[in-house]
Amino acid sequence: MKFKFEDLIIWQKGMDLGEEMNIIASEFPKEELYNLSSQLRRASDSIALNISEGSILQSGAEYRRFLGYSIRSIAEVVTCLHKARRRKYFSEEVFSKYYKDCFDLMNMTIAFRNKIKD
Repeated sequence: MKFKFEDLIIWQKGMDLGEEMNIIASEFPKEELYNLSSQLRRASDSIALNISEGSILQSGAEYRRFLGYSIRSIAEVVTCLHKARRRKYFSEEVFSKYYKDCFDLMNMTIAFRNKIKD
């Protein structure tokens, strides 16, 4: 027995990204604990949380709204990645890998949202 959203690739990828961002954020300097580290963790966790929360709603319009929240959270993660790269918290290779992951997940989520009807 499982919930329908657990079969969604976007939810699975959102879960993976959240875990990976948690690991990345744990390597930031201590002074970022309540700033960029926290923001990156919350934004990345919000992706899968909104996909799952929206999936239980009765209305397609409401579900699309929650998928929009996930899309915005992905954009927030990308901005956190840019900030961390500028502050030299990780290499360009690490940035490029997670930037691509976010790009792909955003496109998949937008495509999924566009298929949902009222």
